[in-house]
Amino acid sequence: MDEKSGLPSYAAAASDYRPLPTSTRRLAGSRIRRSRAIKFVSLACLALLVLSQWKQVWYADRAAPRLSEAQLHADLATCQTLQTKPQDPIGLGRERSARYVDGGKPTLIKNATIWVGEPVAGTSEADARAGKGWEWISGDVYVQYGLIQRVQDAIATSSLAADTIVVEAHGRLLTSGIIDMHSHAGVGPLPGLDGDEDTNEMSDDITPWARALDAIHPDDIQIQVIKSGGVTTSLVLPGSGNNIGGEAYVVKHAVGKPDGRAETSAADMLADPDRTWRYMKMACGENAKRVHGGIDKAPYSRMGESYRFRRAFETARSLVTRQDDWCRKAEAVGAENMDEYLPQDLQWEALAAVLRGHVHVNTHCYKIADLEAMVDHSNEFQFPIRAFHHAHQTYLVPEILKRTWGGRAPASALFADNMFYKAEAYVGSEHAGKYLYDAGLTTVYVSDNPVLNAQHVLFEAAKGYHWGLPYHAALASVTSAPAELLGLGRRLGKVKAGFDGDLALWDSDPLSVGAAPVQVWIDGVAQFAKPVELDKDRRGPIKPDASLGDMPPEEPVKVESVLFTGISKVLLDIPEHAAAIAAAKAAGKPFSIAVQQGKISCVGTCTAAASDTPIVALKNGHIHKAFTAYGNLGLVEISAEDSTNNGRTDAFTRAVDGLQLGGKVLGVAGQYGVTRAVSPPLGNSGPLGVSAAFLTTAATSIDKGAVFANDAAVHYTLDSSAKSAGKSYAEAFGDLRRKLLEAAAAASQENGNATDAYAEAAYLRRVVAGELVLALSISSADGIASALRVKADVDAATSSPLRLAIIGGAESHLVAADLAAAHVGVVLTPLQQLGTSWDTRRALVGAPRDNGTVVDRLVAAGVVVAAGLDEEWRVRDLAFEAGVAWRNSNGKISKREALDIVSTNVYTILGIDEPADHAGRHFVVTEGDPLDIGARVKAVGAGRGQVSVF
Repeated sequence: MDEKSGLPSYAAAASDYRPLPTSTRRLAGSRIRRSRAIKFVSLACLALLVLSQWKQVWYADRAAPRLSEAQLHADLATCQTLQTKPQDPIGLGRERSARYVDGGKPTLIKNATIWVGEPVAGTSEADARAGKGWEWISGDVYVQYGLIQRVQDAIATSSLAADTIVVEAHGRLLTSGIIDMHSHAGVGPLPGLDGDEDTNEMSDDITPWARALDAIHPDDIQIQVIKSGGVTTSLVLPGSGNNIGGEAYVVKHAVGKPDGRAETSAADMLADPDRTWRYMKMACGENAKRVHGGIDKAPYSRMGESYRFRRAFETARSLVTRQDDWCRKAEAVGAENMDEYLPQDLQWEALAAVLRGHVHVNTHCYKIADLEAMVDHSNEFQFPIRAFHHAHQTYLVPEILKRTWGGRAPASALFADNMFYKAEAYVGSEHAGKYLYDAGLTTVYVSDNPVLNAQHVLFEAAKGYHWGLPYHAALASVTSAPAELLGLGRRLGKVKAGFDGDLALWDSDPLSVGAAPVQVWIDGVAQFAKPVELDKDRRGPIKPDASLGDMPPEEPVKVESVLFTGISKVLLDIPEHAAAIAAAKAAGKPFSIAVQQGKISCVGTCTAAASDTPIVALKNGHIHKAFTAYGNLGLVEISAEDSTNNGRTDAFTRAVDGLQLGGKVLGVAGQYGVTRAVSPPLGNSGPLGVSAAFLTTAATSIDKGAVFANDAAVHYTLDSSAKSAGKSYAEAFGDLRRKLLEAAAAASQENGNATDAYAEAAYLRRVVAGELVLALSISSADGIASALRVKADVDAATSSPLRLAIIGGAESHLVAADLAAAHVGVVLTPLQQLGTSWDTRRALVGAPRDNGTVVDRLVAAGVVVAAGLDEEWRVRDLAFEAGVAWRNSNGKISKREALDIVSTNVYTILGIDEPADHAGRHFVVTEGDPLDIGARVKAVGAGRGQVSVF
């Protein structure tokens, strides 16, 4: 026995062997006869075995179904498709667009100033990148069969079809249609209703099989609104709730017969009906781990996300390998001889196409860690990345982007200045576009509609130019650059023969504040039957200013005294210097302004207070009121990070008790001239409690003069968010009416007993006594009507009229006359409204679609209007907001009035007394008109005895 195994050993088996006895002759003969018998029997058995095997095969061939030769040959044909990489579809060479609808008439646009979208022939790549060779040209554009046929000077109408529509451009600026490379229009229709929301397929974290096309609502009103901003094409993506969200589609914003189309369908909106390229949305970072992660559910962390990505790519790669093996074998032996069909898996087909290079990957990534991980994935599984979206930190790591597989660094699809809203967006720069361009990378600006209203995506590019991106690159960032990134650069994004007839004719330079189209064409068809055209000066194109690429100092120099020379305009009231300002204006020459101890001390012919007083020499210097922001400043730093904020509660509180000053957002506010803010505390449904007014530049709220109104106004929210708390509108308004009337009754029966001066009831007694303004956050016209009825009821019960203000006010233009009659002001939050919700669906979006905007309708009716910040990032944009209000008001609003909207009107509306010592101390000095692109903030007076000089 083998002691180890317990089995007999080979030696023991051998010792038991015994030889057989020797055979006799008789036994030998008998053995011969027996051997013959055995052979016969063996042969017979073998014959039977062969027969049975033959019969088995015969029956099997007759019984088993054979594979379809037609399907096998179809699969072999599929192999050819799988192994052929798409090529960008041609533009020039087509006789007509595949999107052309029979019967469409040709169009001639005469006497336009045209941005072709590429430098003149012969310009070197280096010169083109430096901005040389790009120019506006004068000429005509002829569009027929959905295509631009001719771009040349003075096209004779006699050479064209008799039914040609002739449009006189009068020298206006013509560009290709704007292209938005990141939109959710159609899949997330507006107004936002639960039953229509299809942006994300949330059933799993990895959903490459989901297709945005299956969820596009062609009747989404956004499509028409977006088009009114000159946007003709968008990449409609699934949302970013999943690591792999699914397929995206490039669509044009023409829908149905009114827009020149044959039918109302998502398929008819496809920009490339041949679907040459496919597009995939992926997302890394915070979203997926927040949405899908948990203690027992992946991805809980970025480590989990990377595994989920790699596992998905590994699965897709396995499918690719099995398919390639099948194809090679089928080509070798013939498809009809294959014993299985081509391996296919609908769940992983789209991701397999990514690995084959058939899909342009667009990945939502903010942070360095996410960007680096995604670049690593691209190299491990060998697929290119077309663009990183949001991409806030790409400007910090261009070398990582350049390591992406395929030899082509991804573009960065950015907002110009939308940041701070979550940890991933807290690190960013308004100069990111310039930094990326300087590193040899591509910047495109996007909307993420409805995060930003895609109607204004062109203005993101304008701000990119304002903050240093060269003019030609800024225009390319929403035209030719996204077209090329979409694989459609030979037919979209330029005004030249062979390209699609997608065009926008502008009322001013497209990179100027408030630029709006006077007409938009898609596939050569005019999209607005009676477009509203604003009355603007018809200045020619902006002369690109290369100095905008010079970066301002990161930190200002703080001084008590300073002399500014080269001032050309004063846009603020300084009563003690009114005569000097008038004299300087009458002289028509640049003049000086001196500041001592942080206050304007001289206007006109001024000298430095001392030999060491800094002198700031300006070209076309302007001085205007510093801005005041209504919103959440001082209470919210990173809105998605509770630990950085005051928090939300259903209790009635005072904002002054929750102020947290000295943060990054307030630092940016001060840098861009927002020196003061009014902020209400936030309840779970919106503003609730007593607001405070404070200086944004103070270090803490206890600093002397930091808070100049401890109790500014009393706030309640009666918007749609109030219903989420389980109340109806009727109940919410009824509760407010009851509280106010109870306060009125208590005030009339005051018996001198001690009460809590900081309780809700005490503040309401001050409201009904006329001491404090009641500020109600309401968007809908009917909600505002209800508020006016409550005011009337309370007025009837008190001796002092209720002082009321409306916050939000998207539909306030519908009751403008009633608001004016009741002396109720409106803080529009934001100033440019979009009908994102049911309560805001009747907001006005302006020309060419609407005759007017909410702000100019209110001002025309005599309502005092201020601008509010719906998000903190807008602190950089208040001058632009004023510029839009002024330029697009058709003369209803002057420059000074526009600046009041973003500065002092909020004090009037909320009944806040502006301290006397603020006069002459809160100002902004700019080089250039502050309401125009290109103006530079040179100094900010913030009312603390010092001036910040940049």
